Amino acid sequence: MPDANDQPTAVVFDIGRVIIQWKLRYLFEKLIDDADQLDWFLANVVTEEWHHQHDEGRPLAEMVPERIAEFPDHADLIRAYAARFAETYPAHVPGTLDIIARLKARNVPLFGLSNFGADFWPEFIAGESALQGFGDIVVSGHEKVAKPDPAIYAIAEARFGMPPQQLFFIDDKAENIAAAKARGWHGHVFTDAETLEADLRQRGLLS
Repeated sequence: MPDANDQPTAVVFDIGRVIIQWKLRYLFEKLIDDADQLDWFLANVVTEEWHHQHDEGRPLAEMVPERIAEFPDHADLIRAYAARFAETYPAHVPGTLDIIARLKARNVPLFGLSNFGADFWPEFIAGESALQGFGDIVVSGHEKVAKPDPAIYAIAEARFGMPPQQLFFIDDKAENIAAAKARGWHGHVFTDAETLEADLRQRGLLS
């Protein structure tokens, strides 16, 4: 059991693969029938590494034409990435919204810290009523810096108005949790809601 004097008092959620199920594949498996071609496309054209440029603040107006020039035979598919991005997150991660609701019921301060592109953010947040009660959400695309860069954690600390030792961060990537812990945050590498719930109970954030 952690020391009672070292307990976090607020919870910070990542979004992709913590609150929403997210994969570029969810969209492109609708558009590319051949499994080998789909794998090649996701490994070479619309890749997570290329997508991360948008998370870091690069606008789609630059990224998409540049990528089409590089892969002109895939122009329509690259345009679909921009036009149909909402189809890359078709559902919520099972159990996470219930945990959010229970934390809200206990008046635990809730925040968000997400690598998410600025051009995609308005459509996403408009449909996520569960996040409307968050105190603040730091979006990498708005800040033009992304996890695990220490700068975005510093931005979050300033925006949330809480010291690092009071923040409990939930993210699906170990490197993002390591960066948070290096600043004094608490952290949980997300795998599923059941494991997260057990950790929140142990820390006194859920009962």
